[in-house]
Amino acid sequence: MVLNVRTLRYYNLYGAALARRNVGPPQPDYGIDPMKRILFVDDEAQVLAGLRSRLHRLRSEWDMSFAETGAKALELLAQSPFDVIVTDVQMPQMDGAELLRIVSRQWPQMVRILLSGYSDSAQIARLASLAHQSLTKPCAPQQLESVVNRCLALQELLDSPHLRAVVGRIRTVPAMPQVYSRLRAALADEATSARQIAELIAAEPAVTAKVLQMVNSAFFRLARRITRIDQAVAYLGFTAIRNLTLTAEVFSSWSQSGAPAAFNFDRMQKHIQAVATAASALARDTAFADDAMLAGLLHDIGYWVLGAELPDELARAVDLALRKRMLLESAETAVIGASHAEIGAYLLGIWGLPYPVVEAVAHHHAPERIGPHEFDTLAALAVAHSLVPENDAGTFGTPLVPDARVDADYLEAVHAPFSWSEAQARAARDTQPDEVRS
Repeated sequence: MVLNVRTLRYYNLYGAALARRNVGPPQPDYGIDPMKRILFVDDEAQVLAGLRSRLHRLRSEWDMSFAETGAKALELLAQSPFDVIVTDVQMPQMDGAELLRIVSRQWPQMVRILLSGYSDSAQIARLASLAHQSLTKPCAPQQLESVVNRCLALQELLDSPHLRAVVGRIRTVPAMPQVYSRLRAALADEATSARQIAELIAAEPAVTAKVLQMVNSAFFRLARRITRIDQAVAYLGFTAIRNLTLTAEVFSSWSQSGAPAAFNFDRMQKHIQAVATAASALARDTAFADDAMLAGLLHDIGYWVLGAELPDELARAVDLALRKRMLLESAETAVIGASHAEIGAYLLGIWGLPYPVVEAVAHHHAPERIGPHEFDTLAALAVAHSLVPENDAGTFGTPLVPDARVDADYLEAVHAPFSWSEAQARAARDTQPDEVRS
């Protein structure tokens, strides 16, 4: 992600909002220099020399260090903290995979980027669980710069080493889900066929079952039931099936174990699907329709992180929201230091999802936080979230304060191509159960 004017404004406003709120538990002073520290690791001296030369112009923004072995990299890491590590895979003695395995365990807050020449899907799947981002060698300097900048900007989104560590140590699901990673790589090749896409998904039965369940739900309003994944690919197209696969892969491994007793996973899934359906209906015939659907499907993924890594803190946030009659996302920020929306956005950004999706997930409770904007992915998600009957707080099955909702004034401010009444009609038509519509 190249930082454009809107991106910079978004992060500046977000940082200012965090400073104004001044909430959450006090964090220790880690003494981290404001200049971002990047560690590059490659056993070929000429590759490191080339990186030094091509990235020299960034020396005022990045404090760059270079190591020719994994052992040297670990020595540098032990001496002082880094924000990002970029490593080659194939190195003698300690390869990049083993290096990142150690880094993920000892320095989980670091962003891990892997440079790989592998084309074998099994190797790619193995590496996907270790790296937040994987780039194919040879990698253009502009691409590497863009990926590092995106990851650095997302670190600023959650200015808390504790919370970055929480996201960084997720191991139940790979840093980027495996099937989605393989699928995204395959779709980058124009020669990839629908049959090959179907075979990639079908290789994982749990994901396949979840995709077919979602395809046959009220979400797509199909005229006939689809029973095979190749039928789903042919009917929905590559982009939609890629988005569904990512969501299905997350949901198929989303466990309720450890989550607060009040958390209702089935209700959460119904809420997520209703929001995604409404967002898709509102963005119909726009260039961002697919992003709107994906943002809807993943807007509450932060609860997966909280339920898996901070279940006690999430339970305390729910209790605080009940006792103080607070918005749940405000209580989450007070107890944890950030809400599920911001934590989810950070995770999706590390996975490399499109910036509009990350932005929408981060701000779906407060879209006005980024200032004036047009009708886009964020607006579609925020309006959809306001139009569905049950909100995020409702999935906990307790009488929490309802979420703040956007209204007709917001829709007019973002210059939507339809009125509030039309938005209500679209959402109601597409989120009603089949028997009601018929």
